[in-house]
Amino acid sequence: MKSPILLIANPAARHASEKGIERAANLLRSGGWDVRVLFTCKKGDAEAFARHAQAEGISLIMAAGGDGTLNEVINGIVHTDVSMAILPMGTTNVLAKELGIPEDIEGAVNRALKGRPRAVSLGRITVGQLPSPLTRYFCLMAGIGFDGDAVYRFSTSLKRFSGKAAYILSGMKTLLHYSPEPLTFSMDGKSCRGYSAIICKAARYGGDFKVAPDASLMSPLLYAVIMEGRRRFDVLRYSLGIMWGRHLRFNDVHYLKGDSVRIEGIANVQTDGDYLGKTPAVITAVPEALKIVF
Repeated sequence: MKSPILLIANPAARHASEKGIERAANLLRSGGWDVRVLFTCKKGDAEAFARHAQAEGISLIMAAGGDGTLNEVINGIVHTDVSMAILPMGTTNVLAKELGIPEDIEGAVNRALKGRPRAVSLGRITVGQLPSPLTRYFCLMAGIGFDGDAVYRFSTSLKRFSGKAAYILSGMKTLLHYSPEPLTFSMDGKSCRGYSAIICKAARYGGDFKVAPDASLMSPLLYAVIMEGRRRFDVLRYSLGIMWGRHLRFNDVHYLKGDSVRIEGIANVQTDGDYLGKTPAVITAVPEALKIVF
């Protein structure tokens, strides 16, 4: 029997089912692996399970769920020798798309068994001020401003019921009440003002849309897309620009890259699709912080 695999599964993920998770576990066992399955019951469980993995002799965790579940596992094993494989079962599965991991059970398990652990770069964000700042790692992006507002207003029950449509409805609701404050972004000696930004470690956003086409988990840099407009019309224009792949041509969009970015002002923040808190914030790229099998 090979070394054990811990399968951390979020049964509340949109495309998750106990039958599908058991099927994945059986496929792993048929490959000669000792598999232990743990189901999450609440937010934070996946991270807690992952934190204990190394002490229990686990060298590989398969995370079954959406990008939020994957983010929890990442925060539980960052800077350890434990690797993460991915079983995509969420609404959009952006990280799986970014790494070319199949979204069917057989394909994802096969990639986990035949792929190899590769060191990837993460983003580390600290929000708030002393004495109680909060620090988290992310692998996809941090959304500042409108993006953070939309996630803040997001309804988990609506997400479970209607999937991607829930994000659209949340965005529409946010747009009706959108009244942002100005923000200052300082990145590797360059400074600019804006009202919203997406700070990327990966190229993809919301599925197959590419906000920062040059970004990569293999790169040691952050890629910042900073938007100057504050009107509702500007938000709609940016959204359509992202959908059509033209947003970086806009005169009021800054596209910067660097090791770190500081955000001053007050705005909501989300990371990898989950609400985090409010700015001010400092975001830093952390090279080779995690091993993912793909």
